[in-house]
Amino acid sequence: MTAKSAAAAARATVYGYPRQGQHRELKKAIEGYWKGRVSADALRQTAADLRRSHWQQLADAGIHEVPSGDFSYYDHVLDTSVMVGAVPERHRAAVGAYALDGYFAMARGTQDVAPLEMTKWFDTNYHYLVPELGPDTVFTADSGKQVAELQEAVALGHAARPVLVGPVSYLLLAKPAPGVAADFEPLTLLDRLLPVYAEILADLRAAGAEWVQLDEPALVQDRTPAELNAAARAYRELGSATDRPKLLVASYFGRLGDALPVLAKAPVEGLAVDFTESGAANLRDLAAAGGLPGKRLVAGVVNGRNVWINDYGKSLSTLGTLLGLADHVDVSASCSLLHVPLDATAERDIDPQIARWLAFARQKTEEIAVLARGLARGTGSIAAELAANRADLASRAGSALTHDPAVRARTAAVTDADGRRSQPYAERTAAQRAHLGLPLLPTTTIGSFPQTTELRTARADLRAGRIDTAGYEERIKDEIREVLSFQEKAGIDVLVHGEPERNDMVQYFAEQLTGYLATQHGWVQSYGTRYVRPPVLAGDISRPEPMTVRWTRYAQSLTERPVKGMLTGPVTMLAWSFVRDDQPLGDTARQVALALRDEVNDLETAGTSVIQVDEPALRETLPLRAAEHTAYLDWATEAFRLTTSGVRPDTQIHTHMCYAEFGDIVQAIDALDADVISLEAARSHMQVARELAEHGYPREAGPGVYDIHSPRVPSAEEAAGLLRKGLEAIPAERLWVNPDCGLKTRGWPETRASLENLVAAAREIRAELAAEGS
Repeated sequence: MTAKSAAAAARATVYGYPRQGQHRELKKAIEGYWKGRVSADALRQTAADLRRSHWQQLADAGIHEVPSGDFSYYDHVLDTSVMVGAVPERHRAAVGAYALDGYFAMARGTQDVAPLEMTKWFDTNYHYLVPELGPDTVFTADSGKQVAELQEAVALGHAARPVLVGPVSYLLLAKPAPGVAADFEPLTLLDRLLPVYAEILADLRAAGAEWVQLDEPALVQDRTPAELNAAARAYRELGSATDRPKLLVASYFGRLGDALPVLAKAPVEGLAVDFTESGAANLRDLAAAGGLPGKRLVAGVVNGRNVWINDYGKSLSTLGTLLGLADHVDVSASCSLLHVPLDATAERDIDPQIARWLAFARQKTEEIAVLARGLARGTGSIAAELAANRADLASRAGSALTHDPAVRARTAAVTDADGRRSQPYAERTAAQRAHLGLPLLPTTTIGSFPQTTELRTARADLRAGRIDTAGYEERIKDEIREVLSFQEKAGIDVLVHGEPERNDMVQYFAEQLTGYLATQHGWVQSYGTRYVRPPVLAGDISRPEPMTVRWTRYAQSLTERPVKGMLTGPVTMLAWSFVRDDQPLGDTARQVALALRDEVNDLETAGTSVIQVDEPALRETLPLRAAEHTAYLDWATEAFRLTTSGVRPDTQIHTHMCYAEFGDIVQAIDALDADVISLEAARSHMQVARELAEHGYPREAGPGVYDIHSPRVPSAEEAAGLLRKGLEAIPAERLWVNPDCGLKTRGWPETRASLENLVAAAREIRAELAAEGS
């Protein structure tokens, strides 16, 4: 096919779409099912209605080929585990392999059965359920979900392409099952898994699939020759099967590098490549590999992870270059639109001119369709769209919101000394212990307490004008008093005020900082039924006035025990926002750090002796290629130190991280120079404590003993067992006792019971240590 005919045939497609619905119908239905208010049939009907609506939205926007199978009740990697029969025996035996209850038990656990481990999906804030595999794993095909959803789409008149997690990425994302040797490599199961994929592909072909998409995002990471050979073998075998649909192998989030020629040579009919993240590199690599003669190329030229409008001129230039490198070029987003909100037109509180800079999922599908039309019919066919796009891009570039001279001058004046504490840790810790007077194995929580129905109602009443600010603040004070009272009675040593006034740990601060835009309906799935509204980081950042001091001071007035000040760190403020794309991330991080530094200093002045600056996204934002790690970690750790280094030696700085693989950033954790770090550790059985010990981490640490992402109430014996494991790696004088993460999503009954057990476990271990020392 010539470049001209390839352009004329260009189509629009996407890899995936947000699942929740305009009003988060899926979340409400699932949580209703968990509480017994919604039947299984009603839940399935809600899911079917949402799929129907999403497919129609895509078709109405001009998308020619819609995805199927990307919909999930909880997580697409969990769906893949079910599809290939990788259901742990504890879940299979407890509630049955494929029932809804069994599915949710794998995701959330039950009182008697632990869930699968959960961690971040590459460098996004989406969490997936980690497959548990071992040398005895037996895979079996269950294509029922994928076939049924394909048939739904076809019956509604849509050209649909089933989307599956590819076999190589699935195995690379897996971990050894409990009881399996830690050095077991799940990729060794590839030859056992491939026949199952071949069977599923045959089922999909029989159900009418012309194409099937196999997602292999793990191939944009650094991969060994053995892993690349495994990818080559996988697609040689699947591509050689006779009873299969056409195969589209998709990658996203970065540069394919050495994996690109492997996939280009494979006997598959198409590749989908990200031309936004490391797009120029992928373009060069594709040309160097000789292009994709005779194959389909799905070009991801619209950013599926951020919310800024596309630059049509730039994208059309890229697409024009690609026409000479493939037999057929289609237009898409760079990845699934799962990572952006649904519809920007729902945002009524954002200035209309600024709103024109934003593109959520629906707007991105329209952009994709415009680009496909321009590629197929020429730029004259989209002249009006091009002119409007140029005007909107110019409006953003010239806006006063994006450039504040005072902020830029302050940032430019930062010196190395601003990022260093006045005394080394060994001297600070002595001052802090004398000042705080805490017991061995001090207990604390991570920050938030349950956000009750009453709190949410109060917030809604305030917005609707049913109560005034004074009435709302009295409700907040009531909640703080209750949270403080419970912690004191439970015996917790370092208290928190519970954050009842906060809607979200990033949005709360974004709403009080200049340069941020907050959304009202910009929900994005973080995990399961947990949705967040990432704010939009649109311009230069500053703090007009204190943000947390008032409520922290009020909480401290209610108790003699120390109350932690609670802030979200600069890296997480970036990672869990939609960041500006017109300046380096490090520059933006420095602006946020200076704003937060002012807050830290004001908290100390107000009498706060313990200040926690959360950085759960430090690992998440780590670039996928090792060559880029050093530059990122340099500015990320500098931003944290800039936030925290202006305090006295006897002020104790905490940080918190959760649900990520920490082993490869232990050096960076050390470089933060925090006095205490709390980390997720319950599901991974204290793995992070061992990693800290292997590094020689010299400061205090609290590896979590209570998994807060499950409704289970851990017993005191279970928590004590985890503490004993922690003590094998961290000396008692440096070990804290805390949950994995904040308690915002939990209910009060389980929270009370779990924290009481946590305190009991700490007391039990203290008694054991005292007996050993006597």
